[in-house]
Amino acid sequence: MRRNLTNRSNALLQSANRVRSPCIEESGAQLALFDALPQTTKSPQAPARLHNRNVTAVLGPTNTGKTYLAIERMLGHETGIIGLPLRLLAREVYNKLADRAGVENVALVTGEEKIFPKNARYFVCTVEALPNHTNCAFAAIDEIQLASDLDRGHIFTDRLLNLRGTQETLLLGAETMRPIVERLLPGVNIITRPRMSILAYTGSKKLTRLPNRSAIVTFSANEVYAIAELIRRQRGGAAVVLGSLSPRTRNKQVELYQNGDVDFLIATDAIGMGLNLDVDHVAFAADSKYDGFQFRNLNAAEIGQIAGRAGRHLRDGTFGVSHAVSPFNEELVEAIESHRFQPVKILQWRNRELDFNSIDALRRSLEITPNEPGLTRAPPSDDWEALDRLSRDAEIVDLVTSPDRVELLWNACRIPDYQNISPAQHSDLINRIFRFLATNGKIDEDWFGKQVERADKPTGDIDTLAGRIAEIRTWTFVANRADWLEDAWTWQEATRAVEDRLSDALHDQLTQRFVDRRTSVLMRQLKEKTMLDAEINSDGDVLVEGHHVGQLSGFRFQPDPTAEGVDAKAVRGAADKALADAINKKASKAAQSPNEDFTLAMDASIRWRGEIIARAVAGEEVLQPRTLLLADEQLNGAPRDQIQARLDLWLDTHIKTLLKPLFDLKDAENLTGIARGLAFRISENSGIVARSEIAEDVRSLDQDTRAGLRQLGVRFGAFHVFVPQLLKPAPSKLLVDLFALHKNETDLPGREEIPAMSAAGRTSVPVDPAFFADIYRLVGFKVCGKRAVRIDILERLADLIRPLMAWKPNGAAEKPVGAVDGPGFTVTVDMTSLLGCAGEDFSEVLRSLGYKVDRKPIEKESVEATDTGNVSAENAPEGSEKSEDVAPEKTSEDATVADASSTDTSTEPAEAVVTSQQPSDAAPSEPVTTDPEEPQFIEIWRPAPRYGGNRNAPKRDAKGGPKNNKFKGQRNSGKKQGDQKGGGKQKQAPRAPRPEKKIDPDSPFAALAALKQNLGKSD
Repeated sequence: MRRNLTNRSNALLQSANRVRSPCIEESGAQLALFDALPQTTKSPQAPARLHNRNVTAVLGPTNTGKTYLAIERMLGHETGIIGLPLRLLAREVYNKLADRAGVENVALVTGEEKIFPKNARYFVCTVEALPNHTNCAFAAIDEIQLASDLDRGHIFTDRLLNLRGTQETLLLGAETMRPIVERLLPGVNIITRPRMSILAYTGSKKLTRLPNRSAIVTFSANEVYAIAELIRRQRGGAAVVLGSLSPRTRNKQVELYQNGDVDFLIATDAIGMGLNLDVDHVAFAADSKYDGFQFRNLNAAEIGQIAGRAGRHLRDGTFGVSHAVSPFNEELVEAIESHRFQPVKILQWRNRELDFNSIDALRRSLEITPNEPGLTRAPPSDDWEALDRLSRDAEIVDLVTSPDRVELLWNACRIPDYQNISPAQHSDLINRIFRFLATNGKIDEDWFGKQVERADKPTGDIDTLAGRIAEIRTWTFVANRADWLEDAWTWQEATRAVEDRLSDALHDQLTQRFVDRRTSVLMRQLKEKTMLDAEINSDGDVLVEGHHVGQLSGFRFQPDPTAEGVDAKAVRGAADKALADAINKKASKAAQSPNEDFTLAMDASIRWRGEIIARAVAGEEVLQPRTLLLADEQLNGAPRDQIQARLDLWLDTHIKTLLKPLFDLKDAENLTGIARGLAFRISENSGIVARSEIAEDVRSLDQDTRAGLRQLGVRFGAFHVFVPQLLKPAPSKLLVDLFALHKNETDLPGREEIPAMSAAGRTSVPVDPAFFADIYRLVGFKVCGKRAVRIDILERLADLIRPLMAWKPNGAAEKPVGAVDGPGFTVTVDMTSLLGCAGEDFSEVLRSLGYKVDRKPIEKESVEATDTGNVSAENAPEGSEKSEDVAPEKTSEDATVADASSTDTSTEPAEAVVTSQQPSDAAPSEPVTTDPEEPQFIEIWRPAPRYGGNRNAPKRDAKGGPKNNKFKGQRNSGKKQGDQKGGGKQKQAPRAPRPEKKIDPDSPFAALAALKQNLGKSD
């Protein structure tokens, strides 16, 4: 009665995805490893010659049709059995037989897989799964040359000597087996079959130069992966075949190659064992391998067996070397091409008549050596080593109490080490299984379920999945022992389902890592000369047969950077068919777009709806750049002309819109003479000219001419003549972009700070010496010491200083904050708040504008009155400027007390002044508390004298008088002529009255004149 499985095991079993075939009988006998196969007992007295009478050895190189012949002969008999060297090859032969004889008549028996129809007549097995004897009419053993293999050779030798069909036996293998077969099997019939195609040597080639349909052979998993990665990058992808892969994974990888999805197969010598592949060329990337005992070079027969995979049926094949392998010598090449190799002289043998009376008897029977020439005792294998270890365990020895237990122990030791773990670990696993069998008769299914569940994790990298597959193959082998588990059939289904899931996950990982599916599919269709379906979606992705091959950005195609190798050009060719029409339609659409869809970036690129379609390049003048269309050759004809004309028109309109005042000044037809020249100069200097540079021209302008310039946006300030409209962020940024473009310097130092400099509210910024010199001027700032101040802010500062300089103590008007007795002023909070700086930075601004400072002591009782730090913007005198910044166009025009270059010092423009108690620009400072005995000082800023550029003018002292009497008749001279001791004062000659000028009622001078008139009346 079946034991109830735990919930964990039940959940695992329910995940099995295989369905039982109705033609499979579930009896315990048929689920045994060998019991289901037809057997008979060999008569030990049967004469050897009679025993070999119906044995035929079909020998020859690869591609001689030996396996095909065996299938045909088997189908000619009522029953038959065939043993193959690989589970993968057994699956291939099973599929061929099932197609021809029907699935209900063909069984598959391997160590890890069983398919048993109820009335099976033909049996396909791995050599290890073959029975000792059979009563089938036909029997065949493939690749008998493996009888010389140190690891598996004794199994092939045993079947070669002892397994016979009742009517016919075929032994299939290489020509090198002829002498040894004739010696061991007297009377055997030997047939030699020639190769059906030519195999030729082509020398050495680089891995990236190998022809399509090549198999690259190496003998290390790491080398297989490395070469596959290289081929993927250069040639689109490769399939891989390793002995450690599960048969299901290897089948899928081979199918990937056979279907033409990839043109390269990277493999170990596993492909040499009868796999039928469409390989045209075999390249050896290594010529040595580890055979389980040592690293050694391949012999000529092994190289020939692998190289023989090239060529199929009547199609010729080639072989050669690659990577780090030296070219083969002429002797080796001749042997491979002519298929003549040294004959096999020794076969591995192990006693098949085992004594199970005791462990020692079993060990002695395994140590028996053969007496027949040509046979040698096989070296100890995994099962022998496991038996040796377990026989030294006292607890195991105590459990082995009968011949049946000895045989049970031996069968447990024969569990293959699929995981390639250490002998000690493998022995521990066998120990655990044998204890279950010896004590309970069955393996504990709870424990077994946990082992299977631990392996059932189809996630991880390639090595992790390969390790889990090796682990589940162990449990699949155990489950296929029908007498070891209570519900063997269910566990066979469960373990096979887990192995399938892991195999599929491993195949996906291998494909994802080593195959560019896009390139492989497209290349296959191009080879088949089929029309490729290409399209472009709304995001600009270019798809060919559903595979992404690139991006259409603007009017240019950008190939996918992962599309590498020699096939990238072909993929691009497939995409071009869809690109030509799409680019022309896109260009026509852009040509009809409004101006808002276009933008000019800082890097001079012109974008349409975010996509770069053109680039601005320098023209003959700064304000007249050209457009360079960025498009592939598919854009031509009328669509190209239309978008080029649209871009030219947009760029011209964009510049003339933002910089309209410059063009108006340059093209002003209503201005004549000096005014027109002045307008042109302002235009050429990007809308800003220092007033000192054009002082004479400005003085010569009458009020009507000035009014005409004002209508064109010009403002006459105390320090600059400028166009306020150009100080806004958009025009100033465009001016810098055009300047950089004209200088062919797109990475001007400080250019990236332009948006922050021209942002609203930034009245001054610290000067960065690393910035390009003209950056500040183009953005509308004047460098004043350590800070750059916006020029319209300087004019507003002059507006604050001007009333303080004009105030005179007449006893009637209240003294404004910042005014002093005599010419000069002190700094107010309004001034520092306006510029956003104070202290030494503010002082440097004043010095750069031509002011000097006097420090005078403050009387004790007037300290608090002179403490301007307690004056805020809120309690400033009525009519003073606010600390907030205002738009340039809203500031006063021509706000000067007198011409900036006038020789009259009383009319010099006044600028900000810093006192010794100057507050910070963040908030008014606290009242100053000082020692009453310590004298206090106040800084009074006064305008420096200017003489309109007359270098010969006398220097003046602090009182305004000349320092010497060199210039006779000079007004305000201090001493009488010839009086060396400073005699009496010289009378000053009366000044001629100035002619009255007509004052423009819109000018600030009119307001100033009215103010003076009102002050006179109040006096």
